[in-house]
Amino acid sequence: MKTVILGLSITSSWGNGHATTYRALVKALTERGHEVLFLERDVPWYACNRDLSLGRYGRIEIYYSFPELRSRFGREVREADLVIVGSYIPEGIRIGEWVIETARGVPAFYDIDTPITLSNLKRGKGEYISRDLVRRYRLYLSFTGGPILRYIERSLGSPLARPLYCSVDPELYFRDECETEWDLGYMGTYSRDRQPALDLLMLEPARRWSSARMVVAGPQYPAGLGWPDNVHHFEHLSPMRHRNFYNAQRFTLNITRREMVRAGYSPSVRLFEAAACATPVISDWWCGLDSFFTPEEEVLIAHSAEDTLNYLRSIRDAERREIGRRAQQRILAEHTADHRARELERYAEEASPG
Repeated sequence: MKTVILGLSITSSWGNGHATTYRALVKALTERGHEVLFLERDVPWYACNRDLSLGRYGRIEIYYSFPELRSRFGREVREADLVIVGSYIPEGIRIGEWVIETARGVPAFYDIDTPITLSNLKRGKGEYISRDLVRRYRLYLSFTGGPILRYIERSLGSPLARPLYCSVDPELYFRDECETEWDLGYMGTYSRDRQPALDLLMLEPARRWSSARMVVAGPQYPAGLGWPDNVHHFEHLSPMRHRNFYNAQRFTLNITRREMVRAGYSPSVRLFEAAACATPVISDWWCGLDSFFTPEEEVLIAHSAEDTLNYLRSIRDAERREIGRRAQQRILAEHTADHRARELERYAEEASPG
């Protein structure tokens, strides 16, 4: 299958979760014998922070404008079996219209931000997709599953909406015994709507338990945030350092954006990456979480600072390791990049006109 993907970024993971998702998926598709071309718009903040290591990531090309995209890669788009346009790409609506008019194969939209996208569409603020395009794409791939897929089909008119959740590359994320540096860690770009949960489930426990060692990795946090003395902050960690980051933690924290909580069925790539490293995850609750992990057996649910402190203080190492091991087994059985590549193959066949 010849596949063209126009995505936000595969070369830089700075300030976004798209890159690691695309890397895992493209690598899996390539290993399954597919020909993949990834097209990325050059923008300064990614150009200055590229962290893609050598690997099996198909063919990657950078373009600088829509006219250049159209002139350089029109033939590839026209002849591909599947053309995927990702959420948040610059000039996404214009590019989507061109892809639908040009592609002979299946034009698809991959929404890595589904609840936010749909909320914007309801307010008439679609930046990278419109209601008209939802109906014209033959396939709507969504990071969010559950009831929202029926809404996309029945209310927005998509011919076919299917879940394509994030995934993990088990060659990059695995248990690697090393010295424990942190009692609790969190990885995520600053988000105003996530910050109250971070304060409740990590920063307040840090204030109450001053001898605990905690760490946050992620860019764009306000300069005057005021981290507790026992919380260390890294501005950014490249994906090649993620495995060591998770393996150096006793527990890791997962926090979900407000729109994803409301929609449910929206696992984050960080959740899967940590679990693949067999690091026990403490997570906020959202509808559908129990369809990915069994609560209290494969994932720990926290609603308060007291919940976080109770897990950190009371769970013994043997039980902690067993929780992490069970989560890792679940990931390897259901949520690797190879699973997603196989799902994409089925969806593309389902969406094909013949």
